[in-house]
This record gives sequence, C-alpha cells and structure tokens, in this order.
Amino acid sequence: MSTSQTSQRAVTAASTMRDGFAVLGVAIRREPWIFTLSTLGSLLFGALTVADAWVLGWATDEVVLPAFDEGTTTAKGLITILALFLGVAILRAVGIVGRRLGAGIMQYRMQAHYRRAVTRQYLRLPMSWHQRHPTGQLLSNANADVEAAWAPIAPLPMAVGTIAMMVIAIAMMLVADLVMALVGLLVFPLVILANVVFQRVQSPLMTRAQALRAEVSEVAHESFDGALVVKTLGREGEETARFAERAHALRDTNVKAGRVRAVFDPVLEALPNLGVLAVLAVGVVRVLNGQTDAGAVVTVAYLLTIVAFPIRSLGWLLGEFPRSVVGFDRVGNVLAATGEMEYGEQVIESSPEGARLDVQHLAYRYEEDQHLLADLTFTVEPGRTVAIVGPTASGKSTLTSLLVRLVDPLAGRICIDGHDLRDLSAGALAEHLSLVPQHTFLFDDTVRGNVTLGADISDEEVWQALRTAQADGFVAALPRGLDSRLGERGTTLSGGQRQRLSLARALVRHPRLLVMDDATSAVDPEVEARILAALRNTGGGATVVVVAYRKATIALADEVVYLRDGRVVDQGSHRELLARSPGYADLVNAYEQEHRDDPVDTLDDEVEASTR
Repeated sequence: MSTSQTSQRAVTAASTMRDGFAVLGVAIRREPWIFTLSTLGSLLFGALTVADAWVLGWATDEVVLPAFDEGTTTAKGLITILALFLGVAILRAVGIVGRRLGAGIMQYRMQAHYRRAVTRQYLRLPMSWHQRHPTGQLLSNANADVEAAWAPIAPLPMAVGTIAMMVIAIAMMLVADLVMALVGLLVFPLVILANVVFQRVQSPLMTRAQALRAEVSEVAHESFDGALVVKTLGREGEETARFAERAHALRDTNVKAGRVRAVFDPVLEALPNLGVLAVLAVGVVRVLNGQTDAGAVVTVAYLLTIVAFPIRSLGWLLGEFPRSVVGFDRVGNVLAATGEMEYGEQVIESSPEGARLDVQHLAYRYEEDQHLLADLTFTVEPGRTVAIVGPTASGKSTLTSLLVRLVDPLAGRICIDGHDLRDLSAGALAEHLSLVPQHTFLFDDTVRGNVTLGADISDEEVWQALRTAQADGFVAALPRGLDSRLGERGTTLSGGQRQRLSLARALVRHPRLLVMDDATSAVDPEVEARILAALRNTGGGATVVVVAYRKATIALADEVVYLRDGRVVDQGSHRELLARSPGYADLVNAYEQEHRDDPVDTLDDEVEASTR
C-alpha cells in the first residue's frame, strides 16, 4: 500500500472517530439526566468489579493461606468471604441494571425523536423534493439510518464506566506490587495497537455496509411497489437478479467485516492472558524470594484480566462509529433539506357556493429549458364543472398538482376566490379543496377509516358520500360494512371500487372545489355517468375540475379547457370544441374508438350493476 493511501486511511479513521464522538455529544446534550444515571450505574459496576480483586486478594491472605498452614478454618472467615462476595455481586448487579436501563432509554428516546423529526420533515417538504428521492431511500433514512446513528449509545455508558474501572484497577495493581504491575501492563500498548488497527480496517467496511443497506431497501421497495408491472411483464427473474446483486454485495461486505472481527477478538482475548502468564511467572519468583506475598500475585493477575475489558468496551464503542456517522449524515441531509412551502396569513371565507378558480399565466417545468406548462390561463366560475382535456404530456396531471398546491408554479399564480394559494395560511386550502388523484391509495384500515382519515365525521355523512360516489352498494355487501378492513393499499377491492372510495373520501369533506385527475378511469362508463350526475345533484354547488378522456364524461362538463404542449389551445363547451377544433375532435374520438375496441375490465362494476 502506498504512503498516500496509508495516510488517507489514517485521516479517515481519525475523522470517523471525531465525528462519532460529535454524534454522541448530541445525544448527551439532549438526554443529560438519563446519561448521568446510566454512567453512575456503569461506574458502580466498574468499582465493584475491581472490588472483587480486593476481596479475592484479602480472602487469599486472611483465610485461604492460613487454612493451609493451620489445616483448618473458621466459620467466621467463610461467612465473611461469602458476605463480601455476595455484597459486591448485588451492588454490581444494581450497577448493571442502572447502566443498561439508562442506555436503553437514552438510545430509544433518541431514535424516536429523530424518527419523528425525519417524518415531520418529509411532511413539510414539497412534492418536488419527494420526486427527486426514491421511496426506499426515504424509508431507510427514517428507519435503518436512525437506528445506526444512535447505535453507539448502547455501549457508551459502559465504556465511560469501564474507563474509571481501568484507572482504579491500574492504581490497585501499582499499589499491590509495582514490578508485577509493570510486567502486566507491557501488554497494554499491544492491546491499544490492536484496537487502532481494527478500527482502520473495519471503518470503511462498516461505512460501505451501511450504504448498501439503504440500496437493498430501495431495490426491495421498488420491486414490491411495482409488483403488478413485474408480474404482468414477466420480469420476476430480472428483479430477483437486481435485488440479489445488492444483497450479495451487502453479504460480502458484512462477511469481510466479520472476518476482521474474527481475527481481532481472539487477539484481544489472548493478549491479557499472555500478560497474566507473565505476571504469574514473575510473581512466583518474587514470592519464593520473599519480595511479595501470594495475595498480591492473585490480585495483580485478576486485575490484569479486568484491564482488558475496558479496552474491549471502547472497541465496541468505536466499532459502531462508522455506521453511526454514515447514518447520522444521511439523516442530517434530510433534516437540512430546504424547499419547505412558505405560507401566508390569509384564509378563505366560508360559503355554501362553489369556489371561483383563476389560473393566471401559469408556468412550470421539471427539467431546465423544458417547459411543461407555459402561460396557462383560464377561469372557472363558481359551481361550474370544467373538463381538462389534452393529449399525453400536455401537463394535465401537473396542473392538478399545482391547483392543490402540492408544488408551486415557477411563474404566474393560482387564485381561489381571489386569494393567491401562496398567501393562504397552512391548512386553509384543505378546508375548501379536495383532490381525487389518478392513482388511489387506501390504507390498511376499515372503510370508515379510509373515508374519514381520522376526522370527526358521522356514519350518516360517510354513507351519503358513498352513495354519491356509487360505492354504497359494494360497501354494504362487505361482511362488516363500514367496519370491514380493506388490506394494504386496498388489495381486497377492485380498481373501480378503490377509485370510488377515494372519491367518497374527498366528498365527505364537502369541498367547494373538487379536483379529479382521471379519477374514474377504472369505473364502468354507466357507473361513471351516475357518479357525475350525483355530483351535480348533491354536490352542494361545488366547483369541479376534472381531467377527462371519455367523451361521455367530457360531455357532462359545462366547459372544456383543451390543452396542448402546456398551453390552452381552446376553451368552450364540448359541442363548440368539436365543431371548431379538429385536433380536439380527433383526440376525443380516437380515445373513444380505442376503448370501444379494447374495453377496460370492469367486471366488478357489471356485477354490482346487476345486483341493483
């Protein structure tokens, strides 16, 4: 290995150690009392462990050797030895309980605090930030990285306490017999050197392993989330190979780290034992020469075995630093992310009428110099239904994200009742607007839980929303009605049923502006027509903006906004646009013909319709 490589690894190890202690400093400052409790417990354990050596030496000189000389012993001596050892053991147990309980509470509190901090940050950050980060990585940040960041807390109190134990033990060794203590402590530099070498070799391996854990999580989440695509396209083998590549890389890295530890542990175990043998050899000679007594030999030999334990505990602490530093850095990157949406102080006045929507000179892009929306302008009057129609990549779904302020426009503005969305206070928009997205997400909860999402809404209102969404029939047929659990992501329901529950979730909040992004694509056209008719009759005058493809859906709208290349090409009624816009007529007629030749599987809706 070159000199520069050796120097770089030394610097990396030193930096990891410095950063690791900095991470621990964060925990200590946040939980000082618990850290103090666990440290006191560790100090008690360390002191009583050293006291064992004193008891052992005292028992040797005062009870054991006199028994050999006199051929008998006294009950008082035996009871004294028993009482001393029992007292030391009980107090040491109290120290162990305090140390472990405090360390555990401190570690899990820090993990809980940072998990909450990460998830709060996820909720604050805009969708544009989420779109740049894989979901698997976000899960890893909130789980594996947080756990790794605070893993060194577990051995921290023990390491602090055992340092005190080591100091006390060395002092007692020097007091018992200076020569034997110096002979025994000759192994001390060797133990320290072994720890340094171990850290330098192990640190990059553990850093790599932590990064690979996140990669494995990302690949697994993508494969599970895309299970439908994987299965329908027969990509199981390729996905398995992709996951196996990352898993094998993680396995190999962990195996390498295990091999390093497998070499290190026996060496660290053997060095103190070699010191004990040297002390015993020198001690025998000194006892025979009358320079010391047997109790001092036993005390020094025992204390030497104790000295190795603090060094090992420091090794356990330092061994966690590489993972801890990597995990804390990854969590820190999330917490330091910027882009939170800024809110104003304005609120929208309550009104039984629908909201007025003004879109003024809107512009947005995902990539530089590639505008998806440009100078987009239109108005929706209160209580009217407007269909947004356009070819693929014309910006329809992006427009819905902007309307509900999942992202902010690069230029222009969106106003509801004259209020710019960016001037509204946090939560003000959600009180007047609901979104029914194209891709429905249902929680592993009951029907009621998925519709109300924890809001205080009566069952009567829930059933009314279900009736409007044409979902009351299949919900009533479920074994437990509103109390029926739907499974993860609503896997027990069909696509059309999930879409209708998503619509009911939006309607139960009585929005003044309802935005639907192709929200009935999996629903039978007849059922869709009933849904739209019910919206007109029971929507309470809500303004509706619907991204639509089907001609029947579009025809029910009061007005159509025709988009192409991110701009409003034409605006008017469906009949007017069919008459004067060839591009619009070609688009809706082509879509209708395509779906007439290749109908969507709507078996669930047909079965439901037959039961009415």
